[in-house]
Amino acid sequence: MAIKVAINGFGRIGRLAFRRIQDVEGLEVVAVNDLTDDDMLAHLLKYDTMQGRFTGEVEVIEGGFRVNGKEIKSFDEPDAGKLPWGDLDID
Repeated sequence: MAIKVAINGFGRIGRLAFRRIQDVEGLEVVAVNDLTDDDMLAHLLKYDTMQGRFTGEVEVIEGGFRVNGKEIKSFDEPDAGKLPWGDLDID
């Protein structure tokens, strides 16, 4: 069973962490929180100017995006204390 991870902030460092976690067996990103809209988050993941193109499949869906077939929920909550991490079983 994978450890469920959420990323608060999907800027350069958040996207780098996301990419690295994709390569770690036993870790799974299930949510991200960033004030940017889902279309832009998916675009920035796919076409990162520092890390290069993301080779996986990225698709925007309602309430987030899908990466390599796995749904990632997205939130745009400025107050991290209000995020529903417990509802998503984030470890």
